[in-house]
Amino acid sequence: MQAKATTACLECHEARIILQQRLSKGAWAKEVDKMVKWGAVVDTNDHDALVDYLSTNFGPDQPAYEPPRTAADKSTSEKSAGKPSK
Repeated sequence: MQAKATTACLECHEARIILQQRLSKGAWAKEVDKMVKWGAVVDTNDHDALVDYLSTNFGPDQPAYEPPRTAADKSTSEKSAGKPSK
């Protein structure tokens, strides 16, 4: 189902938009239905399996998404950590 989710969702979204979500099964079902209405290609035979996949892997009980930090982010954080507060 991961490949089908990739095909259906990443046609319009970056992966992190999905990684950031922590939706219940019902909320994922509504989200998938909304995206299908907006043009996402999801075979009707795959709908329930896609919702199951998304809710299992990106449900409310999964750990929060932590975006990767770039070298520039780390450098800025290190510089600001050494500055005294005003």
